[in-house]
Amino acid sequence: MTIAPEKTDVQLQIKIGDDWLAVCPLSRLIPGRGVAALLPSGRQAALFLDRDGRPYAIDNRDPFGGAQVLSRGLIGTAAGRPFVASPLLKQRFDLETGACIDDADVAVTAYEVRLH
Repeated sequence: MTIAPEKTDVQLQIKIGDDWLAVCPLSRLIPGRGVAALLPSGRQAALFLDRDGRPYAIDNRDPFGGAQVLSRGLIGTAAGRPFVASPLLKQRFDLETGACIDDADVAVTAYEVRLH
């Protein structure tokens, strides 16, 4: 009998500078919902797993309202691009680039991610 590795062995990692930081076990992510993670710098990242299993990470701070809430937003797609809509004022942020879809002058940090 072969035993498959546990899903909890897989970690979502984000790239900060030249280093990869394990921030969350994959088992903590629910497709379509976000999770907030505290980074060593004191900033927060919003982590997401889309319904196809692809991970994303952006800053958790909503630049319009100033609150750490993007991890609580709804994810979707617009013109084939994945986004999260802020639960505050509903601005949408591209999960790959961090650009605000509704205001071209605003963006949040988008982190490079991998599952390891």
